[in-house]
This record gives sequence, C-alpha cells and structure tokens, in this order.
Amino acid sequence: MNETSLSAPVDDAGVLRQAESWRRMGRGVALATVVETFGSAPRPIGSHLAVDEAGAFCGSVSAGCVEGEVITAAQDAITDGAPRFLEFGVADEVAWRVGLSCGGRIAVHVERIDADRLVLLSALNREIAARRPCAIITPLDGGAAQLLRADDFATAPPALNLDDKSGLVLHDGRRLFVNHYRPGPRLLLIGAVHVAQALAAMATLAGFDVTIIDPRGAYASPERFPQARLDMRWPDEALPETGLDAATAVAVLTHDPKIDDPALRLALASDCFYVGALGSRATHARRVERLKASGVTPFALERLHAPIGLDISAISPAEIAVSILAEIILARGQKPLRRLVQDASSTSCVVG
Repeated sequence: MNETSLSAPVDDAGVLRQAESWRRMGRGVALATVVETFGSAPRPIGSHLAVDEAGAFCGSVSAGCVEGEVITAAQDAITDGAPRFLEFGVADEVAWRVGLSCGGRIAVHVERIDADRLVLLSALNREIAARRPCAIITPLDGGAAQLLRADDFATAPPALNLDDKSGLVLHDGRRLFVNHYRPGPRLLLIGAVHVAQALAAMATLAGFDVTIIDPRGAYASPERFPQARLDMRWPDEALPETGLDAATAVAVLTHDPKIDDPALRLALASDCFYVGALGSRATHARRVERLKASGVTPFALERLHAPIGLDISAISPAEIAVSILAEIILARGQKPLRRLVQDASSTSCVVG
C-alpha cells in the first residue's frame, strides 16, 4: 500500500484497516468520509480517506480533486480534535482552485480517530472481515458514533433507513450520517491456470477480493499469484468454509471434472451472483450432462455462464481474462449491455 499518494488503488475496507493500523502504531489519524453528493460527483457516498499526522494518506474522497484541502483539514482535526464538515462545488472558488470542475458537489466529514473511535473502528473492521453487514451512525455535531450490527437493524428507529443506501438523516433533531458496510465483491477462481494469473491481477485492480482454489501445488504457488490468496484444498472442502454469499463470483477454469464439477455443484446451489465455467461448447455440453446426472436442476444450470466471458473474440489468456471480468462486472451491476439495448431500440417499430 502506498501511504503517500493515490497511485496504489485501495478499497474503503483497506482504508479502514490502514487507519486502524496507523493509530495502533501511535500516529495521530483522521478519517474523512463523503457524506453527501450532488450531480457529477467523482466518488460515491461513504468513500473514505485516511490521513496521519505527517500527511501520509490512503484512499480517496474525490479521485484527487480536493484531496489536498481535505488532508489539511484532517491534520487540523488531529491537532484540535474538532470534527470538520467540508463542502466543495463548482460554484466555490476553492473547488475551482483544487480541481472540482466536473459539475458536481460533495460534502465531506472529517474526524479524528481518538481512543473511543479506535475501539469502534476495530469492531467495524472485524465485522467487515467476517463479511457481515453492519452500519456506522455518526452524528455530524461531533457526538459519539455507534456501530450497528445486522442483528440490530430490525430494532433500530425507521428514520435511520438501515435497509436503504448510505446517507444523511435527521433523527431527534440531529443530523446523522448512516454509512452501510456490506460484503465487498469477491472472486473465487477455481484453477490456478494461465487465465487465472491475468484474471486475478485484473480483478484485484477492479476491487475484488480474489482467492485461488486449486489442490495442485505446482499451479497454486505464490510466485505465480503474488497478490492473491491461495487455498490448496479441493473445492468441495474449501468452498463450504469460504462461504458463498450474494457478493461472491465463482469462475471455474481447470477443464478437470474432478476439480470443476464439485465447485460448480456447490456454487450453483448458493447465492453467488455469478458462476462461470471455461471451456468450448462441446466441453460445456458434456459438463451439463454430468451435472444433471449428479442432481443439478435445469433451473440451477440456467445460472451458469458457459462458455465463460463476453464474446469479444478473445484468444490470449489476458484477453480471455478481460472478457470474464467484464461479464462478472456486468452481472454484478445487473444491467443489460448498452449495445443490446440500442439494438432492441433500433429494431422496434410502430404498426398502424
């Protein structure tokens, strides 16, 4: 992780871990959070930027537009302990000076990580690591923040919108920021093959937590996958323990039925938002017959993306990885391809 620039992409969970790490090292630390956006804002609500007393930072609240101003405010908050509420927009002289000329407006809350906030931050990081939904309720007037776990949502006041998106709410006359933390996107690659090498690197850059599952030690080596987590168990042993939730994608890549088929049976029976398998149409036809014979239902098989990846005429392992990652991102967004929408529009007609 690059502590002094934005050149190394870090997701918000990573920013929170870094903030806790810095604070435990004895550094003064402040956390900046996007709490409101309007128009063409560069970063979504809930985005974090952690800053230490020397000016080292990680994360982003504006993709670089107003980071300098926020870092200065964060260092001031570390010094005096008072929270800051910053607003930037194209009508502001400061916004033009620091580069927020894209047509949007953002509001950023900055607070020092004191001893109490460190305890809360540590508990939050544990919930995120366990992939359990939770929320932080932060009063913008500087009062104590509160962590709500998933079990607390049902009894929380309706005004907190705990089933909705992150954002500002008014409750008991106080402005509160409700920041939801849900399991981040995860990609499980079954098979440490050449395509997996390229796909693991690309998916990591795209914000996915990547794990390679392959019992063949010669393939699943740290030298071949320096940035990914390696699990050298068989899929039918690894996947139940790993957990297959609605934020998880599974890509099956080995061509070996002893490895692929158990992984597919488990993935297709789970809540995974994407399940794909590498192989030709002929290979897939044989795979389908095996899966049917083992009890996989036709309904479950309809969820399987095979041959895997968008049809972009990919040939090399890197190109195939691009096609797979694009299909996974599309499935996660649950949006039709823009080209398909345009094609449908262009072929419609009115009869009469």
